[in-house]
Amino acid sequence: MTTSSGGSLFEPAGEGGWVPTELARGPWDPRACHGGPVSALLARAVEQIDDESAPEVDWHVARLTVELTRPVPVGRPLDLSSVVERGGKRVSLVGAVLTDDGTEVARVRALRIRRDEIELGDDTILPADDRPGPPESGTVQPVVWADEGHVAFHRDACEHRFVDGGWGPGPATVWITLLTQVVPGEEPSGVQRVAAAADFGNGVSAGLPQEFLFINPDLTIHLQRPPAGRWVGLRAESHYGTSGPSLVSCGTGMAESAVYDEVGRVGRSVQSLLVAHR
Repeated sequence: MTTSSGGSLFEPAGEGGWVPTELARGPWDPRACHGGPVSALLARAVEQIDDESAPEVDWHVARLTVELTRPVPVGRPLDLSSVVERGGKRVSLVGAVLTDDGTEVARVRALRIRRDEIELGDDTILPADDRPGPPESGTVQPVVWADEGHVAFHRDACEHRFVDGGWGPGPATVWITLLTQVVPGEEPSGVQRVAAAADFGNGVSAGLPQEFLFINPDLTIHLQRPPAGRWVGLRAESHYGTSGPSLVSCGTGMAESAVYDEVGRVGRSVQSLLVAHR
């Protein structure tokens, strides 16, 4: 198992550019990135955008929608640009686009809400604490699927500890931590850690036989507060576009995960799924 000293998911390349390292590689094609590293890099772009319209506002990233429009190549220099789409003092929309030689390969749109310290009333009703057992209660399950001998994100750049379930079939509860940096010299933020981990929702909760694909071309994350700590918990399940008990799917689906840090519930993530025969 790789340790936290194992490099970074991306290396800088020129002015505003990034090269995905082998630690960003996905499980199915050694030439392409896993969605988690790409989502983490786009989350970083959202957090670090230069917003001259409201430089004094402490922003909370409340929603991230990542669209994985094309395979993101490993080892090629990519350009990353960001823009404030709608400025404001309370609510703001920002976006970022990742391109390969002028062709868009991924993008993100994020909703930001200003952070403030607000004391809630004594009669506020809060949901019950439903966090899973702590990371140390989980079982490390080595990744044995899609093992072509390549260094890859799912196996070498993060650790999975399962509290319930495992690498399929069916729903699972898992804690995930990054074992590397997103970019050199920076500790990943909580938002970046959630973005990297949440893309595993459909993989850990897969319920389909091996002859099927279940590709997620997007990832949407809602965060009720800033995530804390190194570990991200997912309580994940997948649905495959069926009606009732029928086993006939319309070729689509979704995976959804309740998202936790070690303090408690922090948000929810959803992935659209393309379901097909291999």
